[in-house]
Amino acid sequence: MNKPIWIMGATTLILSNAVSALDINGYFRTGIGSSDNGQTQECFQLTGAPSKYRLGNECEQYGELTAKQNLISLKDNSTISINGMLQLYNQYGKSLSFSGEDGFTRLNQIYLNWENISYLNGANIWAGRRYYNRNDINMSDFYYWNQSATGFGIDDYKINGLSLSYAFSRKDNVFQEKYINRHDVTVKDIDINNNNKLNVGVSIVDTEHTGWDFTVQNVTTNVFNGKNTFVVQYGEGSGTGLSYTGSPDADRDDSSFRVIDVIDWASENKKFNGQTELLYQKNKFKNQEDTEWYSVGSRLAYVVQDHFKISTEVGYDQIKGGDQNRNLTKLTIAPTWSLKGTGFYDRPELRFYYTYAFWNSDEQKLRDSLNTDSAFYQLSHGSNFGVQLEHWW
Repeated sequence: MNKPIWIMGATTLILSNAVSALDINGYFRTGIGSSDNGQTQECFQLTGAPSKYRLGNECEQYGELTAKQNLISLKDNSTISINGMLQLYNQYGKSLSFSGEDGFTRLNQIYLNWENISYLNGANIWAGRRYYNRNDINMSDFYYWNQSATGFGIDDYKINGLSLSYAFSRKDNVFQEKYINRHDVTVKDIDINNNNKLNVGVSIVDTEHTGWDFTVQNVTTNVFNGKNTFVVQYGEGSGTGLSYTGSPDADRDDSSFRVIDVIDWASENKKFNGQTELLYQKNKFKNQEDTEWYSVGSRLAYVVQDHFKISTEVGYDQIKGGDQNRNLTKLTIAPTWSLKGTGFYDRPELRFYYTYAFWNSDEQKLRDSLNTDSAFYQLSHGSNFGVQLEHWW
């Protein structure tokens, strides 16, 4: 077993409980895994799909360490703080260097935040590089609505019980090559009834053909002792990234439509809990084949006792386009020790897992053409096993 991996995990766990002048938060996952043929674990993801189902299917050491330091406290009780995040990533089977071809280390967030400004109805003003308005499906780690950016904004301006935000940015992630002006307007906390709140966002992307997209998100509480999140998104041109900046060369005739439903649930006796995901996306292109992406999955945990549960997960992805219809199915079972509880979001968790996946012939042909060094080259199925520790605080 690679000792530095577990040293990193233990050190981060200790730091999460340390008392410091800084407000420190973080996340990490660390582990080791192998494929059924003895090679380093290789994760299962349908080629071209924007996400994969996570349980027993993550192939990296990953960490985020976030710090906030208040700089100034003003007479109106507003504060100015500096905020930053150090992000670390290293692939399984590589030396633990967090650099070069093995991975990376970078300062993924660094921004100033002026909070609780009285003459702005308690709103905040921020500027810098920031993770912002991130909405995800936990079981697939899919950030379907994400306004993270390098720019500035006014956040959470209260008006008639609503929360209004505006952000201007030029670069929404480190992989975006060109600086592109982007405007995001978000209205949150629109009360439909006692259990339903609506959140709405519109983005304008300043390219030659001016792209745009919108998101409508309805969150219903008290559903199966959890909540239901229903999302509709649509974008055109460079807005086809659907809350991310899409291709600046995209035509206004290009469009993307997505609908998502996610349920977080638990049984009355708390013996069962989990998450279920349903997703459909249609991409229409002027100069290439249209595509459709279907994704459905569920994670179920049975609580054996206070700190031990059996977690299972099944996920199915399909992409249709042209004369191809590719699909991949992934299944995992994972005995899990949870130190602080056995709810779906309780962490830390230590998991032992076995994952099996299979895919059809169209997917096999594409996989083999793109990765001849794959542990599953010329195969239509495979499996992995390993151990993983995950924690956030």
